[in-house]
Amino acid sequence: MRHVDYDIVIIGGGVAGLTAALYASRQKMSTLIITKDIGGQLTLTSSMENFPGYKSISGYELASKILDQVQQYGAEILFDEVVKIEQGLDEVFYVKTRGGYELSCEAVILSFGKTPREMNVPGEEKFKGKGISYCAICDAPLYREKTVLVYGWGPQALEAVNLLCEYDNKVYLIHRGKSRLDSKSLPAKCIEKFEEFPETIVKEVRGSDKLESVVLESLTDGSVKELRVDGIFVELGYEMKTDWVKGFVELNENGEIIVDSNCATSRRGVFASGDVTNIVYKQAVISAAQGAIAALSAYNYLQEKRGGVKIKSDWREVLKE
Repeated sequence: MRHVDYDIVIIGGGVAGLTAALYASRQKMSTLIITKDIGGQLTLTSSMENFPGYKSISGYELASKILDQVQQYGAEILFDEVVKIEQGLDEVFYVKTRGGYELSCEAVILSFGKTPREMNVPGEEKFKGKGISYCAICDAPLYREKTVLVYGWGPQALEAVNLLCEYDNKVYLIHRGKSRLDSKSLPAKCIEKFEEFPETIVKEVRGSDKLESVVLESLTDGSVKELRVDGIFVELGYEMKTDWVKGFVELNENGEIIVDSNCATSRRGVFASGDVTNIVYKQAVISAAQGAIAALSAYNYLQEKRGGVKIKSDWREVLKE
């Protein structure tokens, strides 16, 4: 078998994918996470009171803490979108991304859950990664003293506004609703550089080699205006997108990936965890548990292929070594 780039590739950066990466990398597996954002829909939650170990914690903070652990053990992260997975006759998996990467691995963990909802406007596809981001946590540090736009509403949009303000940006907030953001929820440094356009939608994004402007349309009078911006942060929630793995792994009638008790899918070497699976209960703690199971199952799969020692039934003692 030819050289592969990674032992395990994990698709998705929510709590399931992050936990899978933590367990895989602790088992000394070379591990790559490919994701459009960090935290996924977990970041929609402003306060969690049912995750063990915390009386109350925001989804954003929990994702950040797990990410710190993951990076401590050497897992790599690629902010991109997977568009295709193929398996060769040598049982190697070939993962292709929208950004043009072609990577190989021996095991795959599908943990992409629900993916960020897109604007579906002209120009969006062209400027993904060139001015359009779906993850403020990931990309806010790339924008400092710039003019940026947040498109969306709710806790995740407010989190993005606050974060972008910390980098001394001029921040526009665009959303369909009539309500306006309470200025008390903004950092003091943000108030003078913040502008909100309620009852407004994005109609088009424009630019040459990179994003340069955005076209807005008022829902009240139909008027159109164009704003010069350096970046757009899309915060429109999440949706289930599994059509691209249909035929690669078995799905149920709801488009969820069918897994067994070991988080194995219908294809040998491919595992799945989190909200993308057919598990009934969609909870962060369950997604984390599935991520751990998927990673340990992937590890055992690779050990079986290589003739190595699998994790024993009482694997808790092994992890302490």
